Amino acid sequence: MSSCGSIRRLAVLLALAGCAGAPAARQPAEAPARSASLDPPASPPVPAAPPAGSASAASAAGAPAIGSGVPLDAPSTSEAAAASPPPRVARGTGTPADRKLEEGDAAYAGGDFAAAEKAYRAAALLDRKDPAAIVGAQRAAIARAGVSSDYNGAPGDRTLLAAVPELKRAVKLDPGHAPAHLELGRALLVLGRAEAALSELARAAELAPSDAEARSALGVAHLALGNLQDAVRELTRSAELAPGDAERQANLGTALLAAGKTADAIRAYERAAKLAPADARLQNDLGTALLAANDPARAVPYLEAAVARDPTRATYRSNLGYAHHLRGDLPRATALYREALRLDDKLGSAWINLGNALAQSGQLKDARAAYEKARAVDPTDPRVKAVMDELDAIERRGAAPR
Repeated sequence: MSSCGSIRRLAVLLALAGCAGAPAARQPAEAPARSASLDPPASPPVPAAPPAGSASAASAAGAPAIGSGVPLDAPSTSEAAAASPPPRVARGTGTPADRKLEEGDAAYAGGDFAAAEKAYRAAALLDRKDPAAIVGAQRAAIARAGVSSDYNGAPGDRTLLAAVPELKRAVKLDPGHAPAHLELGRALLVLGRAEAALSELARAAELAPSDAEARSALGVAHLALGNLQDAVRELTRSAELAPGDAERQANLGTALLAAGKTADAIRAYERAAKLAPADARLQNDLGTALLAANDPARAVPYLEAAVARDPTRATYRSNLGYAHHLRGDLPRATALYREALRLDDKLGSAWINLGNALAQSGQLKDARAAYEKARAVDPTDPRVKAVMDELDAIERRGAAPR
């Protein structure tokens, strides 16, 4: 977990079938096949009514129609407190044990996780019944190990698996200690145990109702489980408690987008991007939310900003290609898809999008080769079969490219 002690990029790969403008059955949302490094891809909704001049509009006019595009790296949730202070476990009581906790907090805030863990464990020896020392020690150990902070990002991680019983022991020592429930819930989320995490995080929020971090983590757990109304409620409260925290606003945007409240989601992402203009992820999130609102022209500058800030991230480049695809600029879209695939040739959706653009340009043989690449990446992806069936139908009809 991050130096601020929270799940830095808890990516929830959403099935966005409930979103406004969600893709048709033949274009399913990106399945949660991977938790993708802590900024995972998840498809935003495909615009239901592309604007005039877009690739889909051209298809309706008679050009070969293969799919409507499968964007990658859609808005995702994170549990980082960009504008929040590092977590503290010391209580300020001045006891020898608490002074060690303060020493650990200071080391943790400075990014020296080994020193923090050592101080917290010293505090635990001075007061064996204090859950705060256990929470601090496990938090520091997880940060020191550099464990992934994605949802289900480290399901078999030994550091997390060792931390869970210790954190359960902390909860048992003091069932009213909110940080113990919170840290246990976060560890369970990274292990992929959303149901178990939910109960711990709900207890943390109950014990500390004004803790923005507890509310945010609870909202993320609800989002992972598809409890959209509950997620929106908790993430709204978290954003209210920490209005200057970009990641809290971005999490709220993700929940609102999943709930089909696209306009509200865009406003939340705009607040996030304004708070952290240098964060490529937030530029990408805002851009993909605008794609969900069928506004690719407005999305392009934000997606371009994401690429400029992180030029090595293939999915940002693929998303930008998808925006140009929707605008009907097939040569530009094709070039961007190819650039993305040179950076990461395992992006199945980018291969599908490339195939779609090639098919719509009349390059059916090359389109089939791209779909074959997508099938090699994931033979179980139903989208590949769908677009290849369409391509077969076009070839049988002898459709002439426009």
